[in-house]
Amino acid sequence: MKIHNRSLWIHRFTVVLLCFSIVSVLFGQNLMPSGSPIYKLPYKNTYVMETLVAENSYRTEKPTTTLPGTFEQAKKVLPQPYWENHNDEIAMYWHAWKLALSNICHPKENSGFVNSYIAPAYNGNIFMWDDAFITMFCRYGQRFFPFQATLNNFYSKQHPDGFICREIRVDGSDCFSRYDPTSTGPNILPWSEWLYFTQYGDEARLNKVFPVLAAYYKWLKLNRTWRNGTYWSSGWGTGMDNMPRVKEPYNTIYSNGHMVWLDACLQQIMVANILLKMGFYLERWQEIETFEDDIKQLSAYIERNMWNKDLQFLCDQYADDSLSNVKGIYAYWALHTDVLSKDRLDQLVAHLSDTTSFNRPHRTPSLAASNPKYKANGRYWLGGVWPGTNYMLISGLTQKGYRQLAFDIAMNHYNNVFKVYKDTGTFWEYYAPEDAKPGFMARKDFVGWTGLPPIAVLIEYIFGIRANLQEREITLDVTLTDAYGIKKYPFGENGSIDIKVEKRSNKNVKPKVTITTNEPFKLLLLWENNKKEFEIRKGSITI
Repeated sequence: MKIHNRSLWIHRFTVVLLCFSIVSVLFGQNLMPSGSPIYKLPYKNTYVMETLVAENSYRTEKPTTTLPGTFEQAKKVLPQPYWENHNDEIAMYWHAWKLALSNICHPKENSGFVNSYIAPAYNGNIFMWDDAFITMFCRYGQRFFPFQATLNNFYSKQHPDGFICREIRVDGSDCFSRYDPTSTGPNILPWSEWLYFTQYGDEARLNKVFPVLAAYYKWLKLNRTWRNGTYWSSGWGTGMDNMPRVKEPYNTIYSNGHMVWLDACLQQIMVANILLKMGFYLERWQEIETFEDDIKQLSAYIERNMWNKDLQFLCDQYADDSLSNVKGIYAYWALHTDVLSKDRLDQLVAHLSDTTSFNRPHRTPSLAASNPKYKANGRYWLGGVWPGTNYMLISGLTQKGYRQLAFDIAMNHYNNVFKVYKDTGTFWEYYAPEDAKPGFMARKDFVGWTGLPPIAVLIEYIFGIRANLQEREITLDVTLTDAYGIKKYPFGENGSIDIKVEKRSNKNVKPKVTITTNEPFKLLLLWENNKKEFEIRKGSITI
């Protein structure tokens, strides 16, 4: 009955939308409701309506403005880390939050934006790529300010066919028409939403965002694939603007190069897996019935056709079916999928420890050092070290069991960001791979996605604290031998947990941990090659 009622409601709503579309065509203009007053577009209506968009309530919401409190008020609410003899690192954590709060903006009248949001600290516009990463560390501040609602402003601007522009101006207008090769991507919004869900368990939000995300996935499948089902993009579309991926005479930034873009394919596999988990949880069986086949078919193609045996690396595929020889960090989206066998995954990961490829003074450069276009100062995506792709890499390595390598890269990245912070007093858009310096012409005060290393990387991969609310489980992966801990760690709607790890003489010693919590959970304690589980009840306990 539940599914039947939903389907009936969707059908009725879709009929209304289709009627509106017909009326628009009759009047010879394209009028598109998008959460703001109906406006005219300078071209004819070519929308093929996606029924899932009918469930997107963000498109008709009225804007909500949320004024944040002061930084001093925030410090009383935000998670409070402690790290023995590392006071400057903790000061860096708080400065990142201070800069993040300074970038909170509010919807302009008639923009169609529906919530106050954190801006990417770039040009005033909102960016899909940036804001997805930003909300991954901002989820720890959700009890002070609703940072996750930043993404609602993309959802409110979804087109009737499911398209969402990757960059949107503050007045609510798209920066690109939807069929421009640079108009959208990368599709990682579902990853941010799933991380938020595993932290807080917000079922109401999951219900609300699922049809939006599924509709966007379907738009990409319909409009960004070649005839064999593989995906294409562009420099801007992948977020890695000037990485040298397409052949001449194609333009590096603007063209799809008639190429199969590896990261676009891997991200769609990752997203399909996330939407499957969402769909199972929400019992949206009909909407997810094709996703498993999509994953199998695309994974098989990549394994069979995009593994460069000479390089032992995943690569883009050109129009003549030959493979690129460009080794870029985009290949490591494979860590968030199951496309490779264990042997091939080990070979791919081995490049991260190779000093001629990715193991440079600041790990991990976006382009392998062996590439002739690699630049010591980064020069954007010609080797620059980017907080977003490093977070992708570190989290993927951890999920696939490369815990020590993930920790080593996390510490290297964190320490380099910290040294530059000490030298300059701030955070930068990206960093040079060959020295502890900002990248060439990098923007300063960039929080922005550079909030990831001082906040999310610190909590999740240096302190090793990771939540999985659906399993009522917290992982504590102890690699440091220093004393450290955190207070007010958020877990679920109301859970607040204090964790204190005592100093150890060496890494083989079992950690002594004191926990105070108002919510019961299972603790998975990891150290070196050891693992132990504990059932933690309300109150305080030392294990």
